[in-house]
Amino acid sequence: MRLALICPPFPSHVQVFEVLASALVGRGHEAILILQEGAQAFLSGDASYELIPPPAGSSTEQVIRQAAGASGLLGVLRTVANSAAATDNLCSHLPKVLNRLAVDAIIADQMEPAGGLVARHLGLPYLSLACALPLERDERIPPPYLDWPYADDDAGIKRNRGGEMVSRLLLSAQRRTIKRWAERFGLSNLETLEDCLSPAGTIAQLPKTLDYPRTGWGRPLLHVGPLREQRAREELPIEIDPGRPFVFMSLGTLQGHRYSIFRAVAKACQSLDAQLLVAHCGGLNSTQAASVGATWITDFVPQREALARADICVTHCGQNTVLDALEAGKPLLAIPIAFDQPGMAARIVHHGLGVKLTARSLTSRKAQHALETLLQNPSYTQRAHAVGAQMGSESGVTKAIAHVEGLLQTN
Repeated sequence: MRLALICPPFPSHVQVFEVLASALVGRGHEAILILQEGAQAFLSGDASYELIPPPAGSSTEQVIRQAAGASGLLGVLRTVANSAAATDNLCSHLPKVLNRLAVDAIIADQMEPAGGLVARHLGLPYLSLACALPLERDERIPPPYLDWPYADDDAGIKRNRGGEMVSRLLLSAQRRTIKRWAERFGLSNLETLEDCLSPAGTIAQLPKTLDYPRTGWGRPLLHVGPLREQRAREELPIEIDPGRPFVFMSLGTLQGHRYSIFRAVAKACQSLDAQLLVAHCGGLNSTQAASVGATWITDFVPQREALARADICVTHCGQNTVLDALEAGKPLLAIPIAFDQPGMAARIVHHGLGVKLTARSLTSRKAQHALETLLQNPSYTQRAHAVGAQMGSESGVTKAIAHVEGLLQTN
């Protein structure tokens, strides 16, 4: 098959799509990434790609910068407006690009409804891919941007419904864009992100063992586990004292500028005589990095190797970092900041895999208490090891490829 993989311009999403594209090529298929101009900078290999120009007056760099700083109501509304503009732009360009490429099928990120809209318009089979928390709704599961617990009673279900109503209001610009293009393409009853998901199913790299219980959905939701390529082990460029706790901390590519969060955790580690390795992903300048107070601080580090040696992972709850930590069997100090990170933090707490703190009210004292809890209570590490063992029992990439070939070839 010749497949088009439609991915939004965010580093963590591009990373997952690139791994899947490489695996598809290894199986003899053609895989072409469809990226917004500028996002090709996030590719680490030689994947085939086609570039779509960004929306007028915008750029990938601006979108990422605004997403990184998104906070409060205005930040959310700006992010939604940017997403709606990206969808509008893709719907304008994709039909011509996909016809020229003569693709057989599409794999589209759940967060980008243009993939589903254009696939239906062109009569192409497609699958959805969830790099973040799956969008498939269940009345007992809160919207992914909320850190509410799983609803096991009527009051919780009612609260979730209220959250969905607020979500619809916040996503009005996106809904209008989807509805307008659906009408232009001659499609009916399409208005929300969920409406644009593939009827053939969604591949989610979130393991089932980390998700909330689900009571069913009208189309397949396939929890495959982490989509990672197999790489040779790298050496950590540091000497770790095995007699002292070792903490690894990353806030991902978009949130690596959060100096105050790094500083609070560093002070907590100093109080605990714990070693702290911080990877700020280029978010801090040299002056800021030098004043954080970590044992070691750098822009990037071999993350999976660092987690293999760590006792605890401190994370903003980006899905890639969480899955890497659990794959290594490490408990988590969750400090969610934006997007679906609160929902991921809630799942971490639900499954007893770590402790959650709020970024806005974070202090070094709270961070110290949370780290002490994780170090002194072995149940967190035991549960993380159990989840990691389940995740490592079968390759997520292998399962994803099997679903791609099975589901798309039957359509």
